[in-house]
Amino acid sequence: MPQRRPPDDPRAWLDRARSNMARARQTHPDVYLEDLCFDAQQATEKALKGLLIHLDVSVPHTHDLANLITLVQKQRLEVPGSVEEAAILTDYAVSAQYPGIGESVTRDEYEQAVAIAEHVLEWVEGHLEEDGETPDSRTD
Repeated sequence: MPQRRPPDDPRAWLDRARSNMARARQTHPDVYLEDLCFDAQQATEKALKGLLIHLDVSVPHTHDLANLITLVQKQRLEVPGSVEEAAILTDYAVSAQYPGIGESVTRDEYEQAVAIAEHVLEWVEGHLEEDGETPDSRTD
């Protein structure tokens, strides 16, 4: 189990993003793809929020990934198109959680969601590492 960190520590958010990502990757016949896409969305959201905390930006209570990406861009951080693409995962924050709200997720849509989330997580981790924010770089 990952170490518990305070919520103002970007690593706490990345730990949770990695946890959601691990769940998103675990397919099982009894688990809906919508639930796994929800975890992919959550991994993306938490990674972006961790980056915002690292950048000393107040983190809004939102699931809107386009909004979070815009906040990152306002910090003069160049966001590649492949990360901007994560905005499409926002719908999974709500519609994937409950029966009857959204359409069933296809295998291709699931694989796309996981690939996007993995890319965002890697991109955020890369920025934190560039700035010296490694898993053990802060004193607890």
